Order: sequence, then structure tokens, then C-alpha cells
Amino acid sequence: MSENKTPITQEIKKHLLTGISWMIPLIVAAGICIALGQVFGGTNVAEKVGTIPWMLNQIGGWGMGLIVPLICAAIAYSIADRPGFAPGLIVGFVCGQSHTGFIGGMLGGFLVGYTVLLLKHYIRLPKSMQGLMPVMILPVLSTVISGLLMMTLIGKPIAMLQEALIHMLQSIQGGSRFLLGAILGAMATFDFGGPVNKTMSLFADGLLVSGVYGPEAVKFAGSMIPPFGITLSFLLTRHKYTRAETEALKAAFPMGICMITEGVIPIAARDLLRVVGSCVVASAVAGGLIMTWEVGSPVPHGGMFVVPLFIHPLVFCLALAIGTVICGVMLSLWKKPVTERDEEFDELNDQKVNDDEITFTLE
Repeated sequence: MSENKTPITQEIKKHLLTGISWMIPLIVAAGICIALGQVFGGTNVAEKVGTIPWMLNQIGGWGMGLIVPLICAAIAYSIADRPGFAPGLIVGFVCGQSHTGFIGGMLGGFLVGYTVLLLKHYIRLPKSMQGLMPVMILPVLSTVISGLLMMTLIGKPIAMLQEALIHMLQSIQGGSRFLLGAILGAMATFDFGGPVNKTMSLFADGLLVSGVYGPEAVKFAGSMIPPFGITLSFLLTRHKYTRAETEALKAAFPMGICMITEGVIPIAARDLLRVVGSCVVASAVAGGLIMTWEVGSPVPHGGMFVVPLFIHPLVFCLALAIGTVICGVMLSLWKKPVTERDEEFDELNDQKVNDDEITFTLE
């Protein structure tokens, strides 16, 4: 009987998400320290040596310097358990010093993790020496092999790619800047927290590590416009929403304040084309405006609670409001009124869900 093996793509995704989940609290803590330093010390806070704002800015900057080593170590740990963690930290630091950035840290984590697994598979020691494997042999050999590969073969092309990407983002102006923001905004909204949204989030988080803050602000808007816009549409045209959708919005709106988009999925599922279309158009416009107006977010999460820490927070709120209005008005014009049949269909679905839950509980 053959064992069911996890597909390699699923394994890679699992390890990558582990690294990101370890990284996000560090980005939040360091980013908020930087933002607080700039709020209380101004844009020239780096010159105010010895003050509290300067200290906060320094703490945040040093924290940001740990992001690449941490994600590298976390991915290596996810793949190879404890023997991968220390080499992952070292190779992650090498990635940071080689200017390979976030991309290099992720690749370095996979390189270390799978190197440790290969070494564990092929190295055979007598029982008297097996205790050396996790504390000396595996960490040392995997650090040497992965570190040398990163410095000689892998690091330079990644560093060049990273530098070219950042230079491109910093140099684009006008219409190109709006177009980039529109694409990112549409991606952030398209599947309400699904793979497309996660891809855009990963891109924005990677640029945040490199000091490019605009895409993060677009991610915020794209995550909040669907619940805000659909709520506005409900307020404008209540007769176009079923009782079940009305109940769903009671949770979706506060979740949107916290930058959680998934609360609108029950509403989108009933009228996918109109809801997704309205949200994508609105988020694309808002994203384009955010990039054009040079709004930036120094933190990756936090919803409306961290907006005061943004670069140009009032301008961000304006772009968010414009996107919300576009989404609400467009959906109100496009959505069909609710019929008795729609209400009955929702009630039947709710009854089926409740019956399934009861059956599951009894089993």
C-alpha cells in the first residue's frame, strides 16, 4: 500500500506561509516603532540623536534588519526542524549583507532546509557519535554549503533583480505609477484573501522590507474597500440584500476595519460577478491614486488603527473613501433587487447548514 504524499507545491506553500507568519509580528513591531519615531520626531528624526523619537526610529530600523534572517530561519525550521534554525539565521544574515533582500531570505530558507534533510539522509554515524548530528555536524555543514552557494552562485543574480525592481518602482511616475497601483489594488481585492491576494501581499511585504512603502498602502485599501463598499451599497439599496446578507454584513464591516476581507465572501458567493467586479474596479482606482499620491505604509497589518502612522494618512483616507464610494454606487446600480425566491433559497441553505451541523455533532 503506497503512502499518500503531500504534493511538492503544497509543501513549499506550507513552509513559505510558516516563514511569513513568523515574519509578520516582527514587521509590525519594527514598523510601528519607525512610524512612531517619525510621527513624534518628524521626517528628520534620524538627526535628533539621543531623543526618544530617535531611539524608537533606531529600534525599528534594527528590527527591520532582522526580517530577512528571521524568515530564512523560519522556513528552514519548517523544513528541517531544529537543526535548520541556526544555519537559517546565519544564511539569512548573509542574504541581508549580500543585499538579496526578502527574496533571497526565502530562497535561503529553502536552501538551508533541504540541505539539512539531504545531509541527514546521506550521513551515517556510529551510535556513539549520533548526538553530534543536530548540534554540530548538521548546523556546520549546512551553514558552510548554503552560505557558500548563496555568496557565489545564488546571491548576486537575486541582488541584481531586487535592485532593478526597487529602482523601477522608485523611478516610475504619472500614468505608469497609477497603472501599477491599479494592478496591485485589483489583485489585493480579486479573491478576498485567496491566492491572488496572498501573491500581492507577499510582493508588498517584500518591498516593505526594502523600504518601499507604497504597495503596502495599496494592500490596506484593497483589503478594506470590499466590506466598506458593500456596506455602503446596502445603506443605499437595502432592498437588494437578503436577510442572510444583511446578517453577514454585521460581521463583515467590523472585520473590514481590522483589514480582514473574508467577511464578504458569503455575500460575493451569491452574486459573484457583480460583487467582485465592483470591488476590483473600486480597489484599482484607489490603488492607482495611492501610488500616484505617494502614500505609504510602514506596517503590513493593523487596519484603520494604524492609518495615523502612514505617510500622508489623510490622503490615504481620501483614496479609501473614493474607492468605497465607487464600489458602493457601482454595486447598487448593478445589483438586482431581492425576490421572495432569493429569500427562500437563502433560508433553505441556512437550514441545510444547520442540519449538517446537527448531523456532524451527533456523529
